[in-house]
Amino acid sequence: MDDQNSTTADTLELLLLNQVAIRAALEELSLWVSHRGSVNVHENVMAVLTTLDIHAEAISSGIARLRA
Repeated sequence: MDDQNSTTADTLELLLLNQVAIRAALEELSLWVSHRGSVNVHENVMAVLTTLDIHAEAISSGIARLRA
C-alpha cells in the first residue's frame, strides 16, 4: 500500500469511527425520547440509523480495499 492509500484509509477510518459514535449517541437519545412517549420519532430515527449502518459497511469495505 502506498502512502496516499494509507493516508486515505486512515482518514476514512477516523470518519467511520466518528460516524459510529454519532450513531450510538443518536440511538441513546432516540430511546430516551421513546420512553417519554414519542414512539413515532424513535421509529423514524431507527430507520435513519439503518441507513448509517449500511453506509458504515460500505465505508469499511472501501477501507479494506485501500489497505489491500
